[in-house]
Amino acid sequence: MHTLFADNEIDYDGSQIYSLWAYREFGLLGDSIVAFVGGCDVKPEFMVDIEDLKAGDTIFSRKMLHFIVEHFDDNLEATILRQRILAGLVLEAIIKGQPALAKNIRREGDDLFDDDAKLSVSIATSTPVSTKIHFGINVIADGAPVKAGGLSDYSIEPEPFADAVLLAYAAEMCGAREVRCRVRGVD
Repeated sequence: MHTLFADNEIDYDGSQIYSLWAYREFGLLGDSIVAFVGGCDVKPEFMVDIEDLKAGDTIFSRKMLHFIVEHFDDNLEATILRQRILAGLVLEAIIKGQPALAKNIRREGDDLFDDDAKLSVSIATSTPVSTKIHFGINVIADGAPVKAGGLSDYSIEPEPFADAVLLAYAAEMCGAREVRCRVRGVD
C-alpha cells in the first residue's frame, strides 16, 4: 500500500474522492493513502452523502488534515469498515500524542468528537474501479459551521501526526492481507 504526505497545501473540494486521484496527482498506482493539509469546502455537486445534501449541510473548514484512501476493489461495506478503522487510528494517535488533553475524545461511527465538538468529517464511496475514503480532521476549528475542535487544540502538528497515521493504516491493511493469505480454508 502506497503512503504519501503531500508537502504542498491542497484544498479539499470533493473532487479528490474520484477514482485514480492519487495516481493522476502523485503517480501512486494501486492501493494508497495520501495525506495533505488544506481547506475544506465541498460544493453540492461533489457531495457524496445524499443525507447531507438533502439537509443542505455545509462541509467547510479553514484548515484540515485530509486523508484520501483508495482501494482497488468493489466492496463498499469493507471500505466503510476500513473508514472506521482509519477513524480509530486517528483517535489512537491523538490520545497517544496528548493523553491528558484527549481524555474526552470518542469515535461515533466514522467521526470523532470531543464532548459535543466535532473534530472530523468522513465519507466512503465507490467508483467504477475502486472504493474511496475521505477523512478530514480539523487543524483549526475556527469558522466551522458546527461546534468544532481541531488538532491545534491538542498542540498536535499535522505532518508528524499524519505520518504516524499513514504508517498505522498501511500496517493494518498489510497485516489484514497477510492474515488472509496464510489462513487455510475449512471444508
